[in-house]
Amino acid sequence: MLIVNFILGLLPIIWLVISLCVMKWPGYRASLGALIISIVEAIAYFNFSVMDTLTSALEGFAAALWPIVIVIIAAVFTYNLCLSTGSIERIKLLLTSVTNDKRLLVVLIGWCFGGFMEGMAGFGTAVAIPASMLWGLGFDPITACLVCLVANATPTPFGSIGIPTVTLATNLGLQNNLISFATVCILSILIIITPFIMVMIIGKGVKAFKGIIPVLLISGFSFLIPELFVSYFVGAELTVVAGSVVSLFCTVFACMKLVNKDKIPEEYKIAVKKKPEHINLGDTLKALSPFILIFVVLLLTSKICAPINTFLGQFKTSIKISTYEGASTSSFSWINTPGVLIFICAIIGGFIQNSTIQDMVNVFISTLKQMAFTILTMLFILGTARVMQYSGMIAAVAAVFSVFGSIYPLFAPLLGALGTFVTGSGTSSSALFGSVQLSTAQTIGANPYWLVAANSLGVATGKMMAPQSIAIGLVSVNEAGKDGELLGKVVPYAVVFIVISMLICFFGQGLWALLGIA
Repeated sequence: MLIVNFILGLLPIIWLVISLCVMKWPGYRASLGALIISIVEAIAYFNFSVMDTLTSALEGFAAALWPIVIVIIAAVFTYNLCLSTGSIERIKLLLTSVTNDKRLLVVLIGWCFGGFMEGMAGFGTAVAIPASMLWGLGFDPITACLVCLVANATPTPFGSIGIPTVTLATNLGLQNNLISFATVCILSILIIITPFIMVMIIGKGVKAFKGIIPVLLISGFSFLIPELFVSYFVGAELTVVAGSVVSLFCTVFACMKLVNKDKIPEEYKIAVKKKPEHINLGDTLKALSPFILIFVVLLLTSKICAPINTFLGQFKTSIKISTYEGASTSSFSWINTPGVLIFICAIIGGFIQNSTIQDMVNVFISTLKQMAFTILTMLFILGTARVMQYSGMIAAVAAVFSVFGSIYPLFAPLLGALGTFVTGSGTSSSALFGSVQLSTAQTIGANPYWLVAANSLGVATGKMMAPQSIAIGLVSVNEAGKDGELLGKVVPYAVVFIVISMLICFFGQGLWALLGIA
């Protein structure tokens, strides 16, 4: 019976993989099929009432629309507005003044800037905005999405000012700084190798490392070391923000000082228009204004600035949508949510760039048309996730893993990956499986901080291949509907990440014990 429940619990996910990768269905059709399968199973096999099932799906729809869909629309609108005003060309000129080597540009934009966006906003912005910027620089759209999905993996446990890890600490009664430090430690190998993997993707093999290995090492270690210090002495909230900012400055410096622009192979050079004699500071700031505003506003409204955060946080509505007794209450922040704030910044930036109200309305309408099928995908995926969670499908899958005893740490990251693949959210995965990891650690005598951190290790892998993340990336580069193609390209890298994660989790227990921290 345990195995039967496991298989049936996984059935919606199995369907997603088959329909996307084998049948090549677009994301919205595949996710609709997954929703239908989960609803039928919940009612017919898992004894979930019709009302509980339907209202749970409705709760998922609401969670998809706010804050996820709104932030995706805001991110794509920002890029489209900059495209319509011609600012993207100015940004392109600025970036290529640092380096015109596409191998290094993906690290600067996808890894450093993308990590910053994940740390500040999350909810898809770290894929949508960097991918659209790379596309604007002339990168192949699918490849731009792929490298950004890979880059977004390790920052996810600390996304949106550390919400996934804060959720783990709060729900499980763990110390914020210790679980944050354990998470950075368990992610450390993946953090260091991620820039190398991104360059391999762009350069189609290890030959692409030639001449830039020192820069890639600096980029990885300058991301990791601040994360270690900040996570331990401050906590989860600023971990990725600090790592990404330090890495950005160090990587820019390394690009300019350690790489000879005259020796960059032609195949890796970005084609740019003839540069002027100097880059006008005023025009550059005008072009960057939406992104500068996003940085400043998200920083000022985050928990770092507690008075502003608290004041804006009062403008919210809490409601229990699902009729299931154990369902959580849904909260909707109407102002202090990344989507709304990014929209405000984009509009102000549009005025700075001399865009008219009519221009912005036209861009907004075209953005909605561009994203129509992606919005449906988000609705169906989150609806499926809620039905699976509340009906007991997720619990049925988790029950199988807990029987492995002392070798369970080898499989612990798989639960985190599964939770994020289904929901597209590191926070949801933490809420779904954090308690499972903690109780299993107590049962088998493993270190609770290490095993709970293993959930976040799995989150990194699950995030890069989540249908939600894939759909967000594709719509940002105007390739909506090619979900199966992108998933097929990202799966090999996800497999590498999950195998490394399993080995780290199992064999790293001893090293963590030697630290004697928790």
